[in-house]
Amino acid sequence: MFLVCGEALFDLFGTEGPSGLAFDARIGGSPFNVAVGLARLGQPAGLFTGLSTDPLGVRLAAALAAEGVATGFLKRTAHPTTLSVVDLDAAGHPAYAFYGTGAADRMIAPADLPALGADVWGIHAGSYSLVVEPVGSALLALFERERGRRLLTLDPNVRLNVEPDVDLWRARIDAFVRLADVVKVSDEDLGLLYPGRTAGEIGAQWRAAGAGLVVVTRGANGAEIFGAHGSLAVPGRRIAVVDTVGAGDTFQAAVIAALGELGIRSRADLDAAPRQSLLDIAAFAVMASGITCTRRGADLPRRAELPAGIGGSV
Repeated sequence: MFLVCGEALFDLFGTEGPSGLAFDARIGGSPFNVAVGLARLGQPAGLFTGLSTDPLGVRLAAALAAEGVATGFLKRTAHPTTLSVVDLDAAGHPAYAFYGTGAADRMIAPADLPALGADVWGIHAGSYSLVVEPVGSALLALFERERGRRLLTLDPNVRLNVEPDVDLWRARIDAFVRLADVVKVSDEDLGLLYPGRTAGEIGAQWRAAGAGLVVVTRGANGAEIFGAHGSLAVPGRRIAVVDTVGAGDTFQAAVIAALGELGIRSRADLDAAPRQSLLDIAAFAVMASGITCTRRGADLPRRAELPAGIGGSV
């Protein structure tokens, strides 16, 4: 099982109509999406988060169970569910406004960290749960506790409208990067965090700090990998984009799923992985995220929608 840690919320998509502004509510949150994406790709997954006992939290728990995501790591509380208002531009790119101060997904404390059995081979964390408190400190403590025992993956997924302090984001991401085995980051996030610096510079910096593999996603232009085999590039795919909501989460889930299918389940496995396997993993993730972009919202693909094998997809 891969344990995903972080927020769970509702995305509200606004639409102007003759009667005023109407909202289409969809379940979401980057870590929530990654957990669902893993389950859809055939990888056992669980979600560790604070989940409200309010009606929206009940729906989130039911959705996880329906997708086959393990719910035994959920911490149920009376704190409210986070809401995210999503505005799509003409190209389908989302802008978010979050309403979550004091919400359940932020209220995880270090004392709430779960004991993990031998069946949990990896842990993922990302997005604003890295920087808001007390959950940010709790997840950092979890990474510190589990470093070297399980494969640790990270996606900064920067949300400056939740925490506008870029210096805080940099400091916290640096702390996680020192512990992580695989870091996936978008070129957009790198631009926010390190304006004027290249992906290659940051990839080298993060690998020197401790990360084994850094994957930079470039939207329609595919992805670039920085690891033991140097810099490797995977092209994008031509698709009809509806919107890009959930594309990064899909990419992350697909990377983890491909690692699992190829038996790369530890840092030692990752360091020994051949060049072609890394290219195949990235190409699989590009293909998976492209499928999500052809659908509205974070509707992540199922394993049957992708080629049966990971290898040979480049």
